[in-house]
Amino acid sequence: MRFAVTGAAGFIGSHLSETLSGRGHEVVGVDSFTDYYDPALKLENARGLDVRRIDLGVDHIDFVGFDAVFHLAGQPGARSFGQVFPDYLWRNLLATQRVFEAAVKAEVPVVWASSSSVYGEAERYPTPEDAVPRPNNPYGVTKLSCEHLHDTYERLFGLRAVALRYFTVYGPRQRPDMAFARMVRAMARGEEFELYGDGSQSRSFTFVRDVVDATIGALEAPPGIYNVGGGEEHTMREALAVLEEVADRSLRVRFGPQQTGDNRRTKADTSRIEQAIGWRATTSLRDGLEEHWAWASNSPAVLATTS
Repeated sequence: MRFAVTGAAGFIGSHLSETLSGRGHEVVGVDSFTDYYDPALKLENARGLDVRRIDLGVDHIDFVGFDAVFHLAGQPGARSFGQVFPDYLWRNLLATQRVFEAAVKAEVPVVWASSSSVYGEAERYPTPEDAVPRPNNPYGVTKLSCEHLHDTYERLFGLRAVALRYFTVYGPRQRPDMAFARMVRAMARGEEFELYGDGSQSRSFTFVRDVVDATIGALEAPPGIYNVGGGEEHTMREALAVLEEVADRSLRVRFGPQQTGDNRRTKADTSRIEQAIGWRATTSLRDGLEEHWAWASNSPAVLATTS
């Protein structure tokens, strides 16, 4: 089969592209290589993949001849407000609208990445998909707007799409601004790690391989919205303790202020996707952090010190 993957040079997108290629599929990647973090890291992720430099907000998009589209491109970052808001409109909302337009024209289905950030401080835990969304940041706001676009294009234009609300994905190649990436980098370099908040905030940490399996499996799911989250919930203090055991070394931690827009808790109810395609996260936090640490502690990009 022939698949298009947007955001193919990113963290999840590169893992997805490699897995699809490894299963014998033809994969054409798309990425705009934005400077949200060092584009050299994305170029390294894309090594060996067919990734074309396209800005989904303005460049021509044609999905004719593809069997499906995996739309993972977007502007990340759950703590951003102020002058950067247009980036979220461009790279999340506008880009997704244009992907949906092209998918409808080509009559191909789309599996795309939404986010647990749409829930904000959720009304209940574990959080099911029918919980009232109350996003706390521009990322969540624009992802929720993309979900509204999904619904509109489905009703008015016959879009066939599945939205996946990812919950705190981690693993090798994780974005360098995310907590686990900063943790393993500080551990590998022997540096101090700044933890935002008091460490009691908790997450449904989800290993990237489990997320890739859910994303591919979603091609067989009925159209709709599905949570994709780890089966375990852990506080940041618990995650730090697990990493120290895995790495067999101590991490110096400095506690900083809680960040505006950062949710204190996430916990996924994954009953819907379990019933739809039989998917469930199977990687424990310890096993996932062992793989993350093994990669990070041998990665020149991680080990390189800044001058």
